[in-house]
Amino acid sequence: MNPPTKVAVIGAGRMGGYHAKIYHELPQAELVAIVDVSADATGELSRRYGAKSLTSIEELPDGIEAASVAVPTAHHLPIARSLMERGIAVLVEKPLAGTVDEARQLVDASKRLNCILTVGHTERFNPVVRAIERLAIRPRFIETSRISPFSFRSADIGVVADMMIHDIDVVLHLVRSEWTRVDAVGVDVLVRHEDVANARVEFASGVVANLTASRLALKTERKIRIFSETAYVSADYQRKTGIAITKDANLDILEMSRQGKFEDLSQMQGVDFGKLVKVEPLAFDATDPLRAELEAFLKSVREGAAPAVSAEDGLNNVRLATEIADAIRRHAWASPTRS
Repeated sequence: MNPPTKVAVIGAGRMGGYHAKIYHELPQAELVAIVDVSADATGELSRRYGAKSLTSIEELPDGIEAASVAVPTAHHLPIARSLMERGIAVLVEKPLAGTVDEARQLVDASKRLNCILTVGHTERFNPVVRAIERLAIRPRFIETSRISPFSFRSADIGVVADMMIHDIDVVLHLVRSEWTRVDAVGVDVLVRHEDVANARVEFASGVVANLTASRLALKTERKIRIFSETAYVSADYQRKTGIAITKDANLDILEMSRQGKFEDLSQMQGVDFGKLVKVEPLAFDATDPLRAELEAFLKSVREGAAPAVSAEDGLNNVRLATEIADAIRRHAWASPTRS
């Protein structure tokens, strides 16, 4: 059996703490060090998980094979690039970088150094997304909603890069087509970046996606709806519930209307449509998305497998998020008039 992979966590905040906990629990990982400019933060986590407490990545000992980078987005480029230059495989928490140029620099560095770089788009590992993938749906229209109260984290970036980026990754993963048009609107309320945003994205394949994100809601909601020629799917990420209405399961209804049972569908007005349609619950596994993400990262390091979320995926997510943010800034609001 191969020895555990020696890993480090860069960043001792909320996400860094989650990464450290899971690495500590995984038998295929050995958590060697936790790095943060706050010695108090690293000291607490290091004592809990038996790792070295460091305040700079330059202090990392030789032999580190992989690292999670969970620091503010503005620091992703210098830290991730420095780690890759030491031959350390890197998982960067979403988004990959704060700008398209910085994201592209990281992708280029990964290729030049032949070093693994993946991005922490955890929703890709969510049981909801995996259940949708099993249906092999070809989407035609996708609608997402991701809202929550303001957490006072990630105030350095807008809601598009903070929250909508999750749904951007899922949409691009499902659609697999280049986008051709982006329209968006947003409002900044608490910080200088948008706190509420809605975007309509059209793709070369004809698919349309409508994405909504807000960090000013009084409740938390994370939902996705997918419409296709063969199925309709509605799923709730938070509750891990969902339904699928598939065409093949409802062929008897369609056939009844097509075989001349009725001269036109208006003759079915007395029929309870809800009783005719066959609704099937989505089957979910009990996977912890972050744990699955870190296991996939370690597998790519230990076995040379391609990352589940590639650096190019991360770059494309930043590209679309940037275009949405730019469209929000271009949107012209009519000035209120007074009589």
